[in-house]
Amino acid sequence: MAKNSARLDAPLGRGATRQRPASRDRFGRFTEWIARAMGTPTFLTILTLFCVLWIGYTILAEQNGWWRFDSAALGFTALTLILSLQASYAAPLILLAQNRQDDRDRVQIEQDRQRAERNLADTEYLAREIVALRMSLEERNSQAVTRDVLRHELKALLAELEGDRDRGDDRGEAS
Repeated sequence: MAKNSARLDAPLGRGATRQRPASRDRFGRFTEWIARAMGTPTFLTILTLFCVLWIGYTILAEQNGWWRFDSAALGFTALTLILSLQASYAAPLILLAQNRQDDRDRVQIEQDRQRAERNLADTEYLAREIVALRMSLEERNSQAVTRDVLRHELKALLAELEGDRDRGDDRGEAS
């Protein structure tokens, strides 16, 4: 075993870190970064400044005889090609980023739907439990014992007990 390789049966010590596995979706994250960057005022400002500087340099270079790389007389061909190339790559990258976002949205919608179903089932269960409690309370309240009923029941029980005692005394004397 090599000295630098970590053993699998021992925890990592201080300072030892595991390498993150290489992402299989770097290109997807890159496309999202491009799509986010292209939609910002900063990008538009930088692109505008680039075009203004390009055009300004080309015009000054033609007038002063400096080295020039794009002719204003030809309608800034190189600048047009650069902007066309940028646009031709930007559109598919933005579409790829939108597809990834659609996939994430689809997963999120499915999770939200499942969560809503669980919440609905929980709510229905709680509603049934509340109804059952109400019904049992109503039943209990409908059987409320009044004083008169309680007195009558107690008198009946006392009479029954006295009757049992009398019968017990009769049995005891007979034996």
